Order: sequence, then structure tokens, then C-alpha cells
Amino acid sequence: MSDSKDDDQAVRDQEANRLGRRVGRYAKVGANMGGFAARMAGQKLMGSGTPEDNARALKDALGDLKGPMMKVAQMFATIPDFLPPEYAAELSELQSAAPPMSRLFVKRRMRSELGANWEGRFGSFEKDACAAASLGQVHKATTLEGTALACKLQYPDMQSAVEADLSQLSMLFSLQRRIDGSVDTSQMAVEIGDRLREELDYTREAAHMRLYGDIFAHEPRVHIPECQPELSTGRLLSMSWLEGRPMLSFKDRSLAERNQIAEAMFLAWWLPFNQYAVIHGDPHLGNYSVREDLTLNLLDFGCIRVFRPGFVEGISELYQALLTDDRDRSVAAYEIWGFQGLSNELVDTLNVWAQFIYGPMLDDRVRSIADGVTPGEYGRKEAMAVHKALKQHGPVTPPKEFVFMDRAAIGLGGVFLHLGAELNFYRLFNETFEGFDPRKLEKRQEMALNKAGVPSPS
Repeated sequence: MSDSKDDDQAVRDQEANRLGRRVGRYAKVGANMGGFAARMAGQKLMGSGTPEDNARALKDALGDLKGPMMKVAQMFATIPDFLPPEYAAELSELQSAAPPMSRLFVKRRMRSELGANWEGRFGSFEKDACAAASLGQVHKATTLEGTALACKLQYPDMQSAVEADLSQLSMLFSLQRRIDGSVDTSQMAVEIGDRLREELDYTREAAHMRLYGDIFAHEPRVHIPECQPELSTGRLLSMSWLEGRPMLSFKDRSLAERNQIAEAMFLAWWLPFNQYAVIHGDPHLGNYSVREDLTLNLLDFGCIRVFRPGFVEGISELYQALLTDDRDRSVAAYEIWGFQGLSNELVDTLNVWAQFIYGPMLDDRVRSIADGVTPGEYGRKEAMAVHKALKQHGPVTPPKEFVFMDRAAIGLGGVFLHLGAELNFYRLFNETFEGFDPRKLEKRQEMALNKAGVPSPS
């Protein structure tokens, strides 16, 4: 028995962050991106090709890489004005483009996580994946008692791939800063690296799941899967299967039904933030499903961002500043977050973006999130205006917390646009912020994190 355990440990140890595997990853990334660069150079020389064709070629190059580089591409696709529209549209499709592992590979992966007798620990296990993403894939299974499970299995060698890709990402950001210094992206690179490393740790994700389960324990509109710890490891996460259908399959329902789904989505995102300083940082449509009673399933907890309580205080202060047109209070809010050396022009520029993000929640009436805007274009017009102003009055270094806050807010707005929801966002926002007290938030967060076993924010 000990020999079998030693063999399994040896397989697991092969997934450490090894130089040889990183070098192999460098070569693959370089070959894929080199091929894309050669294509671009050839087209420039010949005067051929279109932005759409080039964007599609980039998606193909990144999609084949799988793992963190594809995850970063997904992030870029959701940041307004970071990429041309053609590229953002193509890269946004990468989530569903990852090729699944073969059955043989799946058996090897499961053996490395649960041991040689892993199949005997399940009532059933489907070796063909039912869903695939950037860092892993999902298999349907049952417990020995017949309970339906979703088993999230990480692709092999992801730790080496993450470190290799993050090194190349740092070079990409460095190049970007030399080309366009209006926004210092150094903190953005740090934040993406920190979150990607966290996503590799399924033990942490299980703690995030417990945290959200506690937060919504008495909320019937939002459902959280339950982790099965005896069938989980740092690279395998087994959880209860939640029945539901894709959110977009409800977009032809009545307005009242679509609004009901949107309200649950608003609650699922803003309540954890306002009451516990936690957000779901990846509001991709594939991370949610909807039940027939129009309640919401949250399905993925890899990209959960835990903030220091003072960050939420800044959100509250800026909201009140915009609501009362108090410019000095908005400056104080930016300083709470860590912005430094803000000129009057930079404050005005930041307020343009803040007015866009907060806009629907400042307007005490039933309305859509944005009239006449498609989900893919949401925020791009405003971001272009801000970017132009920053080139003139910058540079500015956004605190690292803003990477996922802004990305998630844009993604959430896109969901509301997909649904065509019309809500009183002002009322919903103020309900989740009711009785806000930063000291109570700090104590509430500490208790919730300790109970769920989530590390404190960094």
C-alpha cells in the first residue's frame, strides 16, 4: 500500500514548477506567437489581410496554448479599449475553445490525484468532459450513494505553464508601457499574476466555495455547490452538481422573468462585495446557470478577489461623492484606494470613468444598464475618452485591486445587456449597502474568512 502511495506522490511531484517544463512552455508560446507575428509581417509587406482575419489567427494561436496565456487573453478581451474591437470579439470566445484531455489522460490525472483505486471511490465517472475552460475541465460523476457531482480536473503542468506565461506577460506589459505610458500597468501585471497562481490551488477554491455558501446560506435566489473534500485535492475539485441551463437560453423570456434573473445576478455580485469585501472576479456567462424557477447557480470560484475592507469604504465614499457632486469627497475616496499625485485634470478624468461605472446606480428609476449599446461594446466609448485624457494628463498608476473590480463590473454590465434587463439599480445597490459600517465590515469579513478557511487579503 505504501508503494502505491509513493508512486502517486511521485506523479504529483512531477507537476512542480520545473525549469525543463517552463522551457518547453516558452518554446510553445514562442512558436505560436512567432507564427502569428510572421503572418502579420507578411501581410504588412503584401498589403493583404483584414483586422478580422488577424484577430481570428491570434485566437487560434492562443487557443492552442490553453492554460494561463489563454486566461490572460480572456481578461484582455473584457477590459474596454485594451484591444481593438475585432480582437476583443475573437478572444472573448476562447473560454469554450479549449480542447479536452483524452480519456487516457483523464485516467492518468485522476490516478495522480486520488490513487490507483480512484474509480472505486465514485459510483460513476464520465471520462469525457462536459465542459472545458482555460485551466481545467469538468466531468460529471456520482458519489457511491448516488449524489450527482461536478469534478473539476486541472490540466497537467499548469504551475510551470503559469510561471512561464507570466514571465512573457511581464515582457508584454513592459513593451506596452514603452508604447503607451498613459497608464502604468505594473500593478496590473502583479495582480494578474497573484490571481492566476491562486486559481491553480483548488484547495483555496474549495474555501471560496464554502465562503459563498455561508454568505448565501439563507438567500433562496442564489445557489452554491457543496464541496466533497474526500474527493478533492489541490488539483481536483469535486462538488455537488447544480441543474440549470445557460443564462442566454432565457433571453427570450418575458421582461419580468429576465428582470428576476438579473436581480439575482446583481445580488450574487454586489452583496458579497458590500458586506464582506469579496467579489466574483470572472462574470463570464459560462460561470452561471439558471434554474427553471429563475434562481441562479454560481458554478466557478477560482477567480474570487478578497479585498481589504478599506477598499470597500472607498467605493462607498466615491458613490456618495458622485451622488452629491462632492468633488473633494471623490478625491478622498481615490486617496483611500492609494492613488497618488492626483492633479485636478486626473481627478476629472477618473470621475468620468466613475460616472460610467456608477451611472445606473445613481439614477433612481427603472432603466436598462445602457441604452443602445451591445454587450461587446459596453464601456468602450467611455474607456476611449478616459484613455485619451490620460495620454494628455497622465500617467496614472491604478492600484492593483482595480484590475478585477473594473473587469468584473464590465462583465456584469454585459450580462444585464444580454438579458435586456430593466431594473432600479439605484434601489438594488443601496439595499446591499444598507447599514454600511467599515468597522463592522472588517469584523464580519474576518469571521467569514476564518470560518471558511480563506486566507486574509494581500
